[in-house]
Amino acid sequence: MKATIYPSTLQGTVAAPASKSAMQRACAAALIHKGRTILHNPGVSADDKAALDIIQQLGASVIINNEIIQIESAGINPVSHAIHCGESGLSVRMFTSIAALSKEKISITGGGSLTRRPLHFFNEVLPQLSVECISQNGLLPLTIQGPLQPQNITVDGSLSSQFLTGLLFAYSAAQATDVTISVTNLNSKPYVDLTLQMLKQFGLKVPENNQYQSFYFDKEVGETTPQTIDYTVEGDWSGGAFLLVAGAINGDIVVKGLDLFSVQADKAILQALNDAGAIMSVTETEISIQKSVLKAFHFNATHCPDLFPPLVALASFCEGTTAIEGVHRLTHKESNRALTLQEEFGKMGVMINLQDDVMLIEGIKNIQRTNVHSRHDHRIAMACAVAALRANSEMVIDEAEAINKSYPNFYQHLKQLGASISLSEN
Repeated sequence: MKATIYPSTLQGTVAAPASKSAMQRACAAALIHKGRTILHNPGVSADDKAALDIIQQLGASVIINNEIIQIESAGINPVSHAIHCGESGLSVRMFTSIAALSKEKISITGGGSLTRRPLHFFNEVLPQLSVECISQNGLLPLTIQGPLQPQNITVDGSLSSQFLTGLLFAYSAAQATDVTISVTNLNSKPYVDLTLQMLKQFGLKVPENNQYQSFYFDKEVGETTPQTIDYTVEGDWSGGAFLLVAGAINGDIVVKGLDLFSVQADKAILQALNDAGAIMSVTETEISIQKSVLKAFHFNATHCPDLFPPLVALASFCEGTTAIEGVHRLTHKESNRALTLQEEFGKMGVMINLQDDVMLIEGIKNIQRTNVHSRHDHRIAMACAVAALRANSEMVIDEAEAINKSYPNFYQHLKQLGASISLSEN
């Protein structure tokens, strides 16, 4: 699909999409929870749908009724010998360890860029937990056979905290007793907070967090879990970040549905916007933001790497040179986002330099008319679309349907705010 974005000033109110980070974790918790789960405000992205399909293959029943999803589960009882994770990095990293709780042999597959993401972690860690694991030189497909037996282990958290999330869910489901998961080089700590919060909200066993260096599961089972869990999926700060940046560069909008008390890492977009001089008003229920005279800023995105694309769109219109740290976190995303951002925004006339772990963006007044490509990366497509709102003429995004991975209503929401967008088949 091609998306043609015309220069547009945004105005109005929009609700942020549901958080896929929370939605997918809620699916995992609902599978582990023995009983009924009612999910309110569920996500509708491709990654969310992949998670729902996975838990059904692992034994849960799912009934979708408008904006409510009912999940019934008796634990991990696979009805299939295969699970397909779509293109979801979180799903493959989280559900592999959960699926390993079964004694059945299970094949784990995926598509698109997921087939190129390194999964050596499982070859190194799962055998220590009595799980046989076979991969294709550290890539999908994987074949695993458990059951997983919790042990004292040390894992490397430098590539992604999502591997740790999977182990925390698996250990909790297995009622791990007097064992510790030690972690070195942990990145994206806020996402670990989200995992621990999810375990608690679902009445599951929660480990003791020792300053993110170790997670100890004690001998106590904990309180009795309620038979029915009601959970409302919170708004997504990752998707909301694009809306907020769009408002700051060429709008006067209100974004609803973002929880100011959320532990989501991408809530840090508020700090970046503030540092850039964006005019905004923040309350518990909504964020108002408008076109502002923006200045260059310095931001460390090591623990929130998904903010790089909206931050680059923001920095493109900031006077001066913006510096964003954490480039090493961008290599194993849907694309190598450091190079992709440099190349696609370079087409627009934005100069991006990469110096070790720092990205330097030279701000300009207006984006040049050009054709760009999503590189099949949802966040690249959205970043380009947001920047195009202040281009000097229309801009075409090829493979624009990449947004379906996380925010399928993105173009619709921009149109709702007054953006002129034309969608057509390639």
